[in-house]
Amino acid sequence: MAKQAVGLLETRGLACLVVGVDAMLKSANVELAGPMKQIGNAMCNAVVTGDVAAVKAAIDAGAAAAADAGGEVISAHVIARPDDAIDGVLPKDTAARAPRK
Repeated sequence: MAKQAVGLLETRGLACLVVGVDAMLKSANVELAGPMKQIGNAMCNAVVTGDVAAVKAAIDAGAAAAADAGGEVISAHVIARPDDAIDGVLPKDTAARAPRK
């Protein structure tokens, strides 16, 4: 079954992205889809998934928190009811698949 919604937060600077992701995870029932990624030129992004309302609330809270932390929010976007093909480009949670010793 496809995700109900996907949210993307992109910032310039890792510190403000971490603040934004913290706010997203605390503000709504969403899951972080894999690790935060550095894109280059100080740009970083994070992806969350969940139901449409929760993802929208999380992205709004995360973008506001990242901006308040002194960072530059490049993009904050919600994709409602994404196509199944989107799963191929979303980050994977490698920690969940790694065997524990």
